[in-house]
Amino acid sequence: MDPLKRFHNEDWHTPEGKLIREFVFGVNDGLVTTVGFIAGVTGASINLRIVLMSGTAEIIAGTASMFFGAYLATKSQNEFYQKEIAREMMEIKENPEHEIEEIYEIYQEKGFTKTEIDPIAKKLMSDKKILLNFMVQDELGISKDYYEKPLRIALYTGLSFLAGGIPPLIPFFFIRNSLTAVAASIFLSVSVLIFTGLAKAKVTKTGKFKSSLEMVLIGGTAAAAGFICGKLIALM
Repeated sequence: MDPLKRFHNEDWHTPEGKLIREFVFGVNDGLVTTVGFIAGVTGASINLRIVLMSGTAEIIAGTASMFFGAYLATKSQNEFYQKEIAREMMEIKENPEHEIEEIYEIYQEKGFTKTEIDPIAKKLMSDKKILLNFMVQDELGISKDYYEKPLRIALYTGLSFLAGGIPPLIPFFFIRNSLTAVAASIFLSVSVLIFTGLAKAKVTKTGKFKSSLEMVLIGGTAAAAGFICGKLIALM
């Protein structure tokens, strides 16, 4: 098989693979926020009806916040990159001599000699499109496929938060004993964190155990912090 073809077929190098960032962030934030919230509320000895109402409101508000936050962040990043690229285009047009100097500086930092850079600089300066691509990637550090669809990222992040926030609340619909409900919620949450860690490990090609343990430790820490705060509030 062609090595280049195999390289581009790997999960991480596809647009779907890159969405693992939003998936992990959304699920983890949704689950950790909800678990910490539930643990805190039940720790303060508040009845289950209030837990359900407050938890549901927290999930809805969190999903909306994640959706709009991701949308604005992605849109702002695209606008910033586009502005930087436009500025670089202007520099190429108005000050080509400076661009030649930058080409030599970039390649000299990579260890090339002037003699080795001469034909490269000549080739780059012969085609403004090639030169722009080079400057955008090597000078500005912007990937050629930098543009991300704000609505797509927002939907993915918001839905991931929702998917992570719902499981911890499920036991409170069926279990009337608060301590049992909390225990079931934590168990279900840990299961989701493990699954998320395994999914992340599959895409990023990292250790499954390490990835899952990392997710569980973060969620457990948040839940413990919420529960302790709730207990302290109850004692006031």
